[in-house]
Amino acid sequence: MSINEMQSFITELRRGSLTLAVLGCLKQSHYGYALLETMQEKQIDIEANTLYPLLRRLESQGLLVSDWNTSESRPRKYYTISEKGEMVYKELLGEWKKLQNNIESICKERDHNE
Repeated sequence: MSINEMQSFITELRRGSLTLAVLGCLKQSHYGYALLETMQEKQIDIEANTLYPLLRRLESQGLLVSDWNTSESRPRKYYTISEKGEMVYKELLGEWKKLQNNIESICKERDHNE
């Protein structure tokens, strides 16, 4: 298997978790670049060309609210999770935990049988 093929599988695996990670990070208000840095500090590999469209989509779905801060030299759009976003976050987190437990169980069974 080539490195590119493996990277494609890893990207696919991570893609579904990014919404959960973004919603989790936005309990505190962040502007885009600060959120990007926060996620990278947490070892969540995401690029700006993935994050910004995701933020716009989540905002259009009502999961985030935004506010422009123009008091600094450069205006920045700050994002925060909305009430609807908080409900979705809690539901997704519960599903993610169940899925994680089920996958761990499958992998343990497989490793035990080998």
